[in-house]
Amino acid sequence: MSNTETRPPELKCGGEAEAARPAGVEVLTARDVPLGGPRAMRVRRTLPQRARTLIGAWCFADHYGPDDVTGTGGMDVAPHPHTGLQTVSWLFSGEIEHRDSLGSHAYVRPGELNLMTGGHGISHSEVSTPNTTVLHGVQLWVALPREHQDAARDFQHHVPQPVPLDGGEVRVFLGSLAGVTSPVRTFTPLLGAEVTLAPGAVTTLDLDPAHEHGVLVDTGDVLVGDTAVQPAELGYAAPGRTALTLTNRGPEAARLVLLGGPPFDEEIVMWWNFIGRSHEDIVRAREDWTNGTRFGEVHGYDGAPLPAPELPNTPLKPRGRAR
Repeated sequence: MSNTETRPPELKCGGEAEAARPAGVEVLTARDVPLGGPRAMRVRRTLPQRARTLIGAWCFADHYGPDDVTGTGGMDVAPHPHTGLQTVSWLFSGEIEHRDSLGSHAYVRPGELNLMTGGHGISHSEVSTPNTTVLHGVQLWVALPREHQDAARDFQHHVPQPVPLDGGEVRVFLGSLAGVTSPVRTFTPLLGAEVTLAPGAVTTLDLDPAHEHGVLVDTGDVLVGDTAVQPAELGYAAPGRTALTLTNRGPEAARLVLLGGPPFDEEIVMWWNFIGRSHEDIVRAREDWTNGTRFGEVHGYDGAPLPAPELPNTPLKPRGRAR
């Protein structure tokens, strides 16, 4: 999914938030962002934000739906570029048609992972299909480390099988959890999984203590450890934990997305759909997109590519993770 804000903010890192961070699980609230047009589909964005910009290499998290496409028109994101990142698409309901300049033509469906690598540069389009009535899911980005920031274009598809937990189940789409390892290739160690919990269920997951973790709640009355995390909020747990207990206190099933990875200690510049290491990297990527070079063409989409927004008047500064 594109970051289609017409004036996308520079990635901010609120170092001052560190002193105020509560012990235990830190709760990050989302902001609403329209994805363009008069009938814009709105998403809830929890990463990046001032209090925290990265969880491992996860640098962007949009949570959307359940969205009745008869009222909003669904998703129709014209061809747009990416550099320096991987996109991770995961749906709870609906279907999205994906086309990219690698030549991939695929569908995003519930419980199926689509991961696209746009290191040196890739472009793609995303359109909800005609048989979609309710669109609901998450769109995530992963920052590539410096040594792989110009990685070749790639596209991977994986269907993880559900694994039973106490009072629920998990689908591990990236990394390892609950005795299951995803075969999907990434450039840093990552964890990505959908967890569902029955009403009243309590389950404890073993974690890698070298990783930091985020729990994005989709539905349910959830405790992450001892901290209540509401739907559309993200609970952050710092490195050092060997386990995390999740509780569904409500009368309905709960669903959440668990993200993790070792702290990403490189500084990055993230603007619009680009990740680089300097202001000049972003300027070059924008020029290449505007001039029709580097990113290739998306065939099969009926419409013009998205134009790049104007750069801010002040240089973009590299930022790191909150400490």
